[in-house]
Amino acid sequence: MRRIGFIAALLLLSACTATTPDARPSNPATRFQTTEPLPSVSAPSGVPTALSEARLSAIRDDLSKRGKASDPLRVISAHSVTFSDGSLGCPQPGQQYPQAQVNGMRVLVEVAGTRYDYRFGRTDSPRLCENGPAATSSTR
Repeated sequence: MRRIGFIAALLLLSACTATTPDARPSNPATRFQTTEPLPSVSAPSGVPTALSEARLSAIRDDLSKRGKASDPLRVISAHSVTFSDGSLGCPQPGQQYPQAQVNGMRVLVEVAGTRYDYRFGRTDSPRLCENGPAATSSTR
C-alpha cells in the first residue's frame, strides 16, 4: 500500500514539473541579446611586436600576386597573438582546424586605401583574413 502511495506521489510531482511541447519563452530573442558592445574585429589584440623582414617580404609577395605590387605598402600594426585554434582567428566556412592554441602574429597593412589583415602561425607563410572587416574596409 505504501508503495502505491509513493508511486502516486511521484507521478503527481512529475506531472507538476512537466512542460508541454508548445511551451515557449515569452520573448526568446532576449535570451541571446547583450547590452555590451561587441569587440571590434579590426582592432588588433595582443602585444605590439616588430615585423621581421621575412614576414614583410611574404606579405609583399602575396600582395604582388593580387596585383598590388606597384602600390606603396604601409604597416598599420603588428601584434604577437595567441590564437585559440589553427584557424588563426580567421575561420573559413566548411574547414576544420586543429583545436590547440597557436602562437602567431596579426599584421594589418594598407595598400591604396584598402586594409589587409594578415595572420601568421609558426611559419613565415602569411594567411590573408578575407572575411573580417579589416580585410575589406576602405579607409579613404
